[in-house]
Amino acid sequence: MEIEISGSSIKLGQFLKLANIVETGGHAKEVIADGEVTVNGEVVTARGHMLHDGDVVSVSGIKAVVATGSGDYFDERTADDDFDPEKWRNL
Repeated sequence: MEIEISGSSIKLGQFLKLANIVETGGHAKEVIADGEVTVNGEVVTARGHMLHDGDVVSVSGIKAVVATGSGDYFDERTADDDFDPEKWRNL
């Protein structure tokens, strides 16, 4: 699967969460420290390892490819969809 990132690089731990390979940062730290993560076929044990366009990350048979976008990155969590938190805050 190809995972689009917003900039030109991303840290390994962040990428694992973005790609939904792990659920939390703690889980990412654990699988990286245990040597379960490879980048371009080599084991990486540094959570802060920087990934760039075309890097292939593999964990337990799941592969994800880093793809830098064209600048048209869409992040559903921060999208402006006219959601008004004040409206829902007091329910």
